[in-house]
Amino acid sequence: MPFPMQRPRRLRITRNIRRMVRENSLSVNDLVYPVFVCHGAGQAVPIGAMPGIYRYSIDMLLRELEEIVSLGIPAILPFGLPAKKDPTGSEAYAENGIIQQALRAIKKEYPELTVVTDLCLCEYTDHGHCGLIRENYVVNDPTLELLARTAVSHAAAGADMVAPSDMMDGRVGAIRSALDKNGYINTGIMAYSAKYCSAFYGPFREAADSAPKFGDRRSYQMDPANAKEAIYEVQYDLEEGADIVMVKPALAYMDVIRQIKDQFGCPVATYNVSGEYSMVKAAAQKGWVDEKRIVMEVLTGIKRAGADIVITYHAREAARWLRDET
Repeated sequence: MPFPMQRPRRLRITRNIRRMVRENSLSVNDLVYPVFVCHGAGQAVPIGAMPGIYRYSIDMLLRELEEIVSLGIPAILPFGLPAKKDPTGSEAYAENGIIQQALRAIKKEYPELTVVTDLCLCEYTDHGHCGLIRENYVVNDPTLELLARTAVSHAAAGADMVAPSDMMDGRVGAIRSALDKNGYINTGIMAYSAKYCSAFYGPFREAADSAPKFGDRRSYQMDPANAKEAIYEVQYDLEEGADIVMVKPALAYMDVIRQIKDQFGCPVATYNVSGEYSMVKAAAQKGWVDEKRIVMEVLTGIKRAGADIVITYHAREAARWLRDET
């Protein structure tokens, strides 16, 4: 019926009515908080390109996690900064690597906190690429063995779930097989299934010191122009044993999130990455945007696109704002 019989504004007139008819909502249960962990003690080093984010030594990270747990954030995603880098990224799978040490400490102090560990070699290799190098080329199959080895070492140290982010072909199957063979049948896999070769990763590369020393990652990360390819990648990962699939980054790939959710109906995560975070922070510091409103709008939009899980550096702030609204 035409106006004046239909007045959609009647459902917007009060806060409670708006809450009652809201189609999508953001909850603290949707959030995963990424953290950076380094060797040493008493370290809380600010990351210049990511205001409010730090590299923590394990003792300082444990202090920070007290608030994360108290806010009800269910999971964290730690990234390690090794003591030394080498061509094979050996600290990624070392028994006493930084992530392995952090896992044991975190699970001892906060046993109920879900810890999802990133599986990639780029932070650990001296060349900055996500796999082994042969004649200036990232070789696929030899890299799988190291990724599987890393996954098993993380599971042994207490990881609840591993998240391969390398974009090597066949990595999910190799990791699932290695985990099962070693008795870690309940360790989940959150696969970075559609990880794009994006310009939004810049601040992360400063935080993790992981920029490639030569070339780029276009031979293994996805072309930003492609969406159908993401469907194939997700299908392959699910067939190989992924429990959750991921789209990374988030904001420029909302359509991909929606297509994957509609096509597969499986749990979908997305990574609201460092560049997306830093743009909001920079604009907020200039007074150009209302930080709280824009962060909550962005995160709600990601949920509306179909994401079940949002990995975001805004998680701590968002959890506080959600708590204050109740």
